[in-house]
Amino acid sequence: MSALAVLLLLGARETIGVYGGWGAFTDDAPRHCFAIAQPVDPARRAGFLSIATWPDRHLRGQLHVRLSRPRAGAARVTLSVGERRFDLVAGDMDAWAPDARTDAAIVAAMRSSRSLSVEALGRDGSPFADTYALSGAATAIDAAALACRR
Repeated sequence: MSALAVLLLLGARETIGVYGGWGAFTDDAPRHCFAIAQPVDPARRAGFLSIATWPDRHLRGQLHVRLSRPRAGAARVTLSVGERRFDLVAGDMDAWAPDARTDAAIVAAMRSSRSLSVEALGRDGSPFADTYALSGAATAIDAAALACRR
């Protein structure tokens, strides 16, 4: 399923564009714009990764990861991009950067890398990783951010 199909299922209101494996969208309830992609492995397509701008909340470049499967209760969730590793704050199926500074560092690393992975320990005790291709990510992130400035 493409990024566009995922967003249509999630109820995105307006398509900004599709760039490589990334889509850029805007929604008015509440107003936000975001770039989004699914893992490259079709078996992991229940997950997604998004970078959002929330103008009314003064947030830009906010990471949200939907894991492809539930994680073990206290298991760490680590995002790896290029040479960098980031520990994320996580719930059962979702993960976020711990602060805006980490969001910015992740987005900066995404701009110069080819892929990104999010790793955790599944509820069944086995490790898993959701891998994302980054071709088109920078363009989608920029398109979403620009759409929310208008």
